Amino acid sequence: MHLIAHPVRVLCLLLVGTPLSMLPTLADAATSAQACQALTTLSLPDAKVVAANVEDGSSSYCKVSLVMTPSKDSDIRAEVWLPASGWNGKYLAVGNGGWGGEIPRELMQTGLGRGYATSGTDDGHSGRSGDFVLGHPEKYIDFAYRSEHEMVLKSKAIIRAYYRRQPRYSYWDGCSGGGREGLIQAHRFPDEFDGIIAGDPANFQRNAWAMWIAQASFKDTAAYIPASKYPMVHRAVLEACDAIDGLKDGLIDDPRKCNFDPKVLQCSSGDAPNCLTERQVHTARTIMSAPVTSTGRQVFERLEPGTELGWERLAGGPEPGALFLDYFKYVVFKDPQWDWRTFNLDHDSTLADDAMKGVLDLDPDLTLFQKHHGKLLLYQGWADQQVAPAATIRFYDGLAHASGSSAHIGEWARLFMAPGMGHCVGGDGPNSFDKLDALEQWVEHHHAPEQIVGSHLADGKVDRTRPLCPYPKIAKYLGRGSPDDAANFKCESP
Repeated sequence: MHLIAHPVRVLCLLLVGTPLSMLPTLADAATSAQACQALTTLSLPDAKVVAANVEDGSSSYCKVSLVMTPSKDSDIRAEVWLPASGWNGKYLAVGNGGWGGEIPRELMQTGLGRGYATSGTDDGHSGRSGDFVLGHPEKYIDFAYRSEHEMVLKSKAIIRAYYRRQPRYSYWDGCSGGGREGLIQAHRFPDEFDGIIAGDPANFQRNAWAMWIAQASFKDTAAYIPASKYPMVHRAVLEACDAIDGLKDGLIDDPRKCNFDPKVLQCSSGDAPNCLTERQVHTARTIMSAPVTSTGRQVFERLEPGTELGWERLAGGPEPGALFLDYFKYVVFKDPQWDWRTFNLDHDSTLADDAMKGVLDLDPDLTLFQKHHGKLLLYQGWADQQVAPAATIRFYDGLAHASGSSAHIGEWARLFMAPGMGHCVGGDGPNSFDKLDALEQWVEHHHAPEQIVGSHLADGKVDRTRPLCPYPKIAKYLGRGSPDDAANFKCESP
């Protein structure tokens, strides 16, 4: 009778030394709180559950906090959220952005609201700086891919202990750094996920590109373009290129067809708010060009026309963004005092590439993920101000080359380019769309997405919808009805 009155004690006794496959169904415990708390006794390799408590809000869930130590220098924090009721039987891991440094709880909340058991990690350190890498090569590996992998393994074990079964399907959802993380996981651990969403994947090759733009933009104060001039440049770009796709709607469907030269905005003399000085014209040309070394090697793709309103992300100054600068300080040169003004594209871009190899580089060979019947949904904003859109297209083309069959690439991987969308969110184009629903339909019902309807919101209300099409198709206006209604477009090959 004493044991029956203390179900948590019973569960703890059962858990000690018991194989995971023989654990009791924790969700069947006397209360969800007791079942949740019992997870603190779960034995996990190179990890410890430090807390497990029921959180009540719009959804009641078991919040599990754990610390993972796959190396002697590792200190990876993660959380797993388990719906106390209404679990959809699936698992969703969410990615991090920038240098990580905190658990992405906002993204986890979205997954939880859809009935998912969900998890996120801080990528192995605290804080948004890259200084944690200096002197800690194991933490660099944790950041690159090990923290996400360990999180997935532990999350699935916790899910199995709590619900007494593995999830029916496992998904990844991440943008920017989270998009890169998803692609690295697909390459290194191809059987972890049934489906992966990778948005605007932050290829670390962009760091050399960012240094190059920084030097052109504010190493010489006369070359700096103030943010007050961005709208003027943007209007000129739209005037030159908006109608190329046959519809003047404030969006450039494929900016690669736009050959805008900022020279048309050069002031006749001096400087003025509605024109660019000769030095500023040179800066604008640099921003809208691909970085090329003296030997003709292209380091990265260009920032596309249509991104001008977001130039501040790369060219706002007074020095390069810490996201990019920290890579050279703490990874490439291992010198916190490194001066970005000394950056040499020929030499330092090669060093930057070498520092990524085998750790952070994006390998398009996902043939094992393909053989696992995994599905990859890539998306990219054409007006992205932090990741050159053509870099994501290059990666997608690489998938077909690596698999040896471009004709069948759409059976397991599709890329959706969003005109006017900024970095992961924002912009004048359709930047809100249900990527997860599209992936679920593909993985679970074999309905490959022929289009995804995207929305644009103004003042909290939808003022435009537009179909996003699997690359290389684009949305063509049918010539009738409102151009702000997705029903009046059709996905066609260019």
